Amino acid sequence: MSPSPTPGAGPSGAAAVASQRVADHLRAAILSGELRPGARIMQEQVAAQLGASRLPVREALRILAAEGLTVVKSNSGAWVSRMDMAECEGVYKIRERLEPLALAESIPHLTAEQVAELETIARQIELTTDVDRFLALDGRLHLLTYSGCRVTQITAMVDRFWNTTQHYRRAFARLAGDSGWELIHAEHRLIIDAIKRADTVDAERFLTGHIRRTRLELAQHPELFTEEDHDNDHTADAAGPAD
Repeated sequence: MSPSPTPGAGPSGAAAVASQRVADHLRAAILSGELRPGARIMQEQVAAQLGASRLPVREALRILAAEGLTVVKSNSGAWVSRMDMAECEGVYKIRERLEPLALAESIPHLTAEQVAELETIARQIELTTDVDRFLALDGRLHLLTYSGCRVTQITAMVDRFWNTTQHYRRAFARLAGDSGWELIHAEHRLIIDAIKRADTVDAERFLTGHIRRTRLELAQHPELFTEEDHDNDHTADAAGPAD
């Protein structure tokens, strides 16, 4: 689910379109792993590479900061947000409670076509061993399960926490191994089966365990939260136009 423009005062017209274009580009770079947690975002280079002025770049960084994806410091610069282990664990604990609620609110409103699509996506996930494709499909699957939720405050929080933990889901997928992938597939099947039965209790229970297992696995790898990321030159390259 793509975040909506941040409400409140801000640029309008052509400036707003330019800001959103830059924000979309940087968001995609962050979520794809091109820009890693802790990477510095060089505003002048982003503006030059995207053919934009500094103003829409600054506004784009403000949009992404509101989504939790960047940190902007006055007279200092902008960086991709990063978490320490305690922060990541805290966000995952919130997700363990928030996303099952979103799922329970969503299930009564999912259509038969959407449920069939979930089964198709789950089969596609089971056929891939590519981490990036897995992440894209896994995101489609879970966000589709929440798409029937009509409480916008819940879905907005789901989007935010989903995006801010993307880097750590990528790390988890790389750590999983064959047995871990099989367990992921089995948990997906259990969640979808509960959705088909309209059993919100089982669906919440299976999803809670699914998210909790990722949290516990990440806790076994503190090195993921201390590694050094991109230097400035590398960051500037990563922020350039996508292929």
